[in-house]
Amino acid sequence: MDIQLYNTATRRKESFVPLDPKNVRMYVCGPTVYDRAHLGNARPVLVFDILYRLLKTQYPRVTYVRNFTDVDDKINARAAESGRSIGEITAETSQWFLDDMGAIGALEPDHMPRATAYIGEMVEMIAGLIEGGFAYANEGHVLFRVREYARYGALSGRSVDDMIAGARVEVAPYKEDPMDFVLWKPSDAQTPGWDSPWGRGRPGWHIECSAMAKALLGDRFDIHGGGNDLMFPHHENEIAQSCCANGTEQMANVWMHNEMLQVEGKKMSKSLGNFFTVRDLLEQGVPGEVIRFVMLSTHYRKPMDWTEKKRAEAEATLRKWYGQVEGTSEGPAPEAVVQALADDLNTPQAIVEMHQLAQKSDASALLASLRLLGLVADGVPAWAAASDADLSAYEAAFSTVRAEAMASKDFSKLDALKQMLVAAGVEVKMRKDGVDLVAGPAFDPDKLEDL
Repeated sequence: MDIQLYNTATRRKESFVPLDPKNVRMYVCGPTVYDRAHLGNARPVLVFDILYRLLKTQYPRVTYVRNFTDVDDKINARAAESGRSIGEITAETSQWFLDDMGAIGALEPDHMPRATAYIGEMVEMIAGLIEGGFAYANEGHVLFRVREYARYGALSGRSVDDMIAGARVEVAPYKEDPMDFVLWKPSDAQTPGWDSPWGRGRPGWHIECSAMAKALLGDRFDIHGGGNDLMFPHHENEIAQSCCANGTEQMANVWMHNEMLQVEGKKMSKSLGNFFTVRDLLEQGVPGEVIRFVMLSTHYRKPMDWTEKKRAEAEATLRKWYGQVEGTSEGPAPEAVVQALADDLNTPQAIVEMHQLAQKSDASALLASLRLLGLVADGVPAWAAASDADLSAYEAAFSTVRAEAMASKDFSKLDALKQMLVAAGVEVKMRKDGVDLVAGPAFDPDKLEDL
C-alpha cells in the first residue's frame, strides 16, 4: 500500500519508503514527567499510535520509541516544593502517564527509554561534538556551535540571523554566540548530577533525544514525530547535533508534527479555567474511547477543539456502533478505512467511512474498523454494553399512555413518564407503532417507579 505522509522537512506529502522494509523505525518525543498529562499531551500520543497501528498492518516489524524525560528543572522544582525525591516523583508520574494513555487506547511503544538511563551515551555524543569542533566547554557548560551547522533552521524555515533578531535568546558569559544551545550544564549539591569530563552536571534537554534515538534506532531512521511546538528549537537542535555527531545528512527521513489543542475555541490555559488533564475527564465519567474518538475526529495537522458538544456526539455514536457490533465476528479492515489512514492519517475520513458501514449494517467491517482505530480492544467496553433488564412492562405502559396522550392532546403524563425513564438511564426509542426501551450502562432500576 502507498502510505502518504506529510513531511515537515520538505513541506509536502510523500510516499513513505522505509530505509529497511523489514524494520520500520520511529521515534516520538515523550513527556517530561512531573505531573499528570493534560489533554494536549494526549494528542501526539494518539496521532502516532494510529501511525504505529497502520504501519504494523503493512510491515513485518515496526520499532516504536517514545522517551520519558526524567531529568529536568521542572522535576527538580517539584521535588523541592514537595520534599519528595526526584526518583519517587518520576516513577509515580511515569506510571500515571502510562495508565492515562492506556485508558484512551494507546498501545505502549516497543521502547520507552528514560533519559537518566542514557547519561553515558549523552556524554559520549557530547565529547564527539567537541572533538569535531561543533561544541565547546566553558565554565562547566558545554554548548553547541549553531553556526557550525550550515543547515540549521531548515526544518522550521528560519535563518539564524532572523532568529536572533526576532526571538529572545539567552545571552550568557559562557556563550560564544547567543544562538548556541546547552548540551551539558553544571549541577550544584542540591541538583541531580553526574560526573563528566566537564565536571559534575546534567544534560541539556535536546541532547537527550539524540542520544536515545541513536542508541535504539541508529544514526538515521524513518520517522521522527511530536507536537509542532517542538519543531523549534527542540527538533531543530536534535537535527543539528545528531547530524554533526553521526556524520549524516539526515537524522530522520520523515518529520511529522501535530497541531495543538483548544477547548471550546480557546487555547487551554489555567488562567482561563479551561485547563484539564486526561485523568480529570476520566474521573468525570468520560470514557477513554470517547476522548479518543473526539481527538481522532480532527485531522492531526489541524487545531483540535475539544467541546462538550463533540463529547456528547462521540458518546452517542460509539454507543450506537458498539450496539451494532456486539457479538459480531470481525472481518478484515475495509479498504476504504485503511486507505483513509494511508492518506496522511486522515482519521476524519476514516470515521466518515465507518458511518457508512454503520448505515449499511456491515457490523463485521465496522468492528474491524473500530479495532484498527483503537476504539475497541477485547470487546465492547463495559460503559457501552447493553443491559439485559426486562423493560417490557414499561414499554406496554408507555404505549398505553402515549395512545391516551394522542387522543386527549395532553402530553404531560407521557412527558413525565419519559423523564422518569431517561433519569433511570433508559434510552427511549420511539417507533411509529410503539416504543423500544433500552437500558444503558448507567441504568439504575431504583429510579423506576412501580407501574
